[in-house]
Amino acid sequence: MRDYRVPINKLGTGSPSNWQDLETAQRCRIIGDVASHIAADSQNLIDLCASPWRVDPVETITAELFPLCGAMQWIGRRGPKVLTEKVHGVLGRPAWLWGVQSRVRRVPIGKVLILSAWNYPIFLPGVQTAQALAAGNTVLLKPAPGCEAVTSALVASFYAAGVSTDALTQLDSDAESAKSAMKQGVDLVVLTGGASTGKAVMQQAAETLTPTIMELSGCDSVIVHPRGDLDRAARAIAFGMRLSSGATCIAPRRVFAEPATADELRDLIMFHLREYAGGNTSEENQPMHVHSSSRVAAADAIENAIQSGAVDVMGQFDGNKLRDCGEMSPTLLDQVCSDFDVACSDLFAPVTSLIRVDHIKDCVAIVNESKYRLSASVFAPDDIAHVISEQIAERLQVGSVAINDLIVPTADPRVPFGGRGNSGFGVTRGEEGLLAMTAAQVIGHHHGNFLPHLRKRQTGDAKTLQAALSATYSSGWKDRLAAVRRMAGKG
Repeated sequence: MRDYRVPINKLGTGSPSNWQDLETAQRCRIIGDVASHIAADSQNLIDLCASPWRVDPVETITAELFPLCGAMQWIGRRGPKVLTEKVHGVLGRPAWLWGVQSRVRRVPIGKVLILSAWNYPIFLPGVQTAQALAAGNTVLLKPAPGCEAVTSALVASFYAAGVSTDALTQLDSDAESAKSAMKQGVDLVVLTGGASTGKAVMQQAAETLTPTIMELSGCDSVIVHPRGDLDRAARAIAFGMRLSSGATCIAPRRVFAEPATADELRDLIMFHLREYAGGNTSEENQPMHVHSSSRVAAADAIENAIQSGAVDVMGQFDGNKLRDCGEMSPTLLDQVCSDFDVACSDLFAPVTSLIRVDHIKDCVAIVNESKYRLSASVFAPDDIAHVISEQIAERLQVGSVAINDLIVPTADPRVPFGGRGNSGFGVTRGEEGLLAMTAAQVIGHHHGNFLPHLRKRQTGDAKTLQAALSATYSSGWKDRLAAVRRMAGKG
């Protein structure tokens, strides 16, 4: 196997032994500088990222390079403040902790193993690596098979900015390299992948009680309010279905609409899917390539749905062609029940299901009962956005909700990303993601000589302390006053 790792003579300026010892601001500045090196090497990264399911360079620029560089720049600017220690002094301190001052430090966890996915080989591992390094950790980065070269180019950008080779190491892409690294000992595992892979990684991590962050796949919902902009929703759904040939964990997999608007929404989605294909409806002009790991599951789920009464409204699905050569036209299924496999599985293919509900609020229970709860989208008129947020968005038990858009808002470098249920746990990105790459260390300093807990126990201590408890925490002033009198021996 070809070794894609960057030779040691192309390392950055930091010495191998001092990455954790650098000031937080210096580490964050170096990570911020990585963005300029990524921008300078953008054409190479675009070329290396090209694949049968990533044929459009615009997708690499907009869905990988822009959000990654934005995240790097955010770390450079905001990282030091997020990671600074917090001092807890007099203000808010309980009276019985008189003299105690505490500091909460954010310290590196240690060695972080990042297991990356094939569908977004630049953005996802890039952000996770950047946050782990900014926090002072060392990183072992394992690329997905087939992504060795683009990962090597990504790692080279970190080195060029000043990250030392001992701080960041690229592993081989086979599963054994991850297993070996975990066996040798790591302090945190960050996985982007499917639920089945997550279970296998967690099983090995459990043997050593190694913490994990699981960024797993989804079966995301689009909820279209009857008064929402149907054309906008349809354009967004068509965009999400085609992005990276459907290999996006937060792509729209099921669309909920009331009967009064479902037909119009279906026709608009069909129109915009054809528009993306240049207006030509022939299958030969619309095929997309599905990754080999997803073909059989997608073909089986779609065929089973059709056999159970679902309708292929585009009339172009060919299960045998998908299984044999991985080609598939964007597929919109109508008359789908929410419990069909196609509507509740983590399929990485350009397929979505239209599900009709009596009332749009019914979607909340359906989404919350799903195993996969990564994100969701709600399309509704702006004049009732606050109502929709309270009645639907805020009640969805998912990691993120986009209103009147999908996918794109999650790329904001300021906000965390993560799922629930089989879509994983823990977060990456944003302040919360950066803090997740650290451990909290508390240093409490007791100033002065007020040390009542060290005093020899006295006969009346229990009575006095009980009175002090009431004087401090009783709700009424009369009760507090009575407690003070008891403390003074007058009660």
